[in-house]
Amino acid sequence: MAVSLTPPTETPPVEGCISEAHVERADGGIWEHPAFWAALVLLGSAVVAGFFIARIFGFA
Repeated sequence: MAVSLTPPTETPPVEGCISEAHVERADGGIWEHPAFWAALVLLGSAVVAGFFIARIFGFA
């Protein structure tokens, strides 16, 4: 069996962590909030549906 040159409490230099801290990406604001876009699509759908319902009943 090979003799270890580093004590058991130390990490050998070749096995150390080489990762770096990453910078957090800035919040994309309203562009990254799908609930806003879903609400906008549902509101638009309701307006278009309301127009056709109004046409059926003779209001438009």
